[in-house]
Amino acid sequence: MSMPCKFESSILNYDEQQIVRTSHHPAIGEADRAALEHLRILLRDLRDKERTLAHQRRRVTKGSAEPRGRSTSGTAENAFRRKQVFVAALKRVNKELNRLHKFEAKRELGEAARRALSLRRTQQFSRPEDHPASHEGMRAIPSRRRTVKLPPSKVGRVLQANKRTQARRDSRA
Repeated sequence: MSMPCKFESSILNYDEQQIVRTSHHPAIGEADRAALEHLRILLRDLRDKERTLAHQRRRVTKGSAEPRGRSTSGTAENAFRRKQVFVAALKRVNKELNRLHKFEAKRELGEAARRALSLRRTQQFSRPEDHPASHEGMRAIPSRRRTVKLPPSKVGRVLQANKRTQARRDSRA
């Protein structure tokens, strides 16, 4: 669920507000990848801290845990709301990083396709490097068919066998 910026500023201190504010629209679009990665780390740390605090306060109010440290103001519900603010900011940053990743992947794919097309065009329209001279005549084009080398004795043996078989058939009739 989205929260208004006014609500965020009412439950966060000044430093946390500055961090969360960079995850909102105009600032998040201007940030580069490294800044967004750093922001993601900060938001994860703040979220984890608030999650632990809310969990501990909830256990203290239930009576299943002893309060640790000095008494802090606020309830478990307040820590839970603060955690929700950090989670929403983290989602925005993750979406922006995902969008940047997809954009970079599309750009790299386009560059690779253009490079492949240029390579293909250079191969397709390449001209022969050696220019034939008038006294050499035409160049022979090599055949693409596979040449089968048979020994002449094998050719003669098969022909002789066919000749004998045909003679046998003729003598029967």
